[in-house]
Amino acid sequence: MTDNDTSSGATPLSFYDEVGGHDTFVRLVDAFYRGVADDDVLRPMYPEEDLGPAKERLTMFLEQYWGGPTTYSEQRGHPRLRMRHSPFHVNPDARDRWLAHMRTAVDELNLPPLHETTLWDYLQRAAMAMVNTFEPSGIGPAADGRAVGALPVTAASPDEPR
Repeated sequence: MTDNDTSSGATPLSFYDEVGGHDTFVRLVDAFYRGVADDDVLRPMYPEEDLGPAKERLTMFLEQYWGGPTTYSEQRGHPRLRMRHSPFHVNPDARDRWLAHMRTAVDELNLPPLHETTLWDYLQRAAMAMVNTFEPSGIGPAADGRAVGALPVTAASPDEPR
C-alpha cells in the first residue's frame, strides 16, 4: 500500500506535499525573484526596498494554493489576485516577462513531468488572468487616479451623429 492509497481511509498527499513542501516553494520563489530583481519592467512593481516581503507573500500564497499551510489567508485575507494587481500596469509584456522568470524557476526545481506540467499550467493561467491593460507603457497607478487601462466610455446621445 502507498501513502496515496485512500482505500484504507488515509488522506491523499496534497500537491504541496508531493513536490517537497515548503522547501520546494521557497526554492521556486527565490529563483523567480532573482530574475525579477534585474528586470526593468517588473522590478518597479515591487515597492519595498528589497524583495523579501514580496517573496514571503508569494511563497505563502503558492503554499496555500497547493494544499500547504493557510498562513497567507490568516495574515492577508482572501487572495483576491486581480484586485491586488489592479493598481499595476500588467500588460502582455509584463506577463511574458513574469512567465519567463517563472519558467526559469520551475525548470530549476527538476520536478517529475506531471508535477511540472500541473504547476506550469496553473502559473500560465494565473499570469494571463492578471493582464489588466494592453497599453504598451507605464508602471503602477495612472497619474490621474483612474484605473490603469480604463478608458472613458460614453454613449452617444440620440441627437449626435454616429
